[in-house]
Amino acid sequence: QVHLVESGGGLVQAGGSLRLSCAASGRTFSSYYMGWFRQAPGKEREFVAAVSWSGSSTAYADSVKGRFTISRDNAKSTVYLQMNSLKPEDTAVYYCAADRSPAILRLRRCNECDYWGQGTQVTVSS
Repeated sequence: QVHLVESGGGLVQAGGSLRLSCAASGRTFSSYYMGWFRQAPGKEREFVAAVSWSGSSTAYADSVKGRFTISRDNAKSTVYLQMNSLKPEDTAVYYCAADRSPAILRLRRCNECDYWGQGTQVTVSS
């Protein structure tokens, strides 16, 4: 069992930065591939970024590549999303998810996402 809690969202001006955190409880965190997803009003949830269990492999949506960085600290059972050069179109609720399958890195979608956080709101003003 893994319980995920996101934090770090808020209101920021375009061009600014935020760092999201996803804290996990449970002893199996390090065995999961972790992903960040987002959902804007009226839109479907979309993939943002993913990281392997070791942190050595990452994947990004084309829309955030070069601006966002995903990382994890297994000792703290936490995954991060550093978001720079934010744009109004990045406005969404951001969710973290724990996926048992490495396919999340290749397919850029959930395949065996057992657990989701409750989400944190990110609003970017123009």
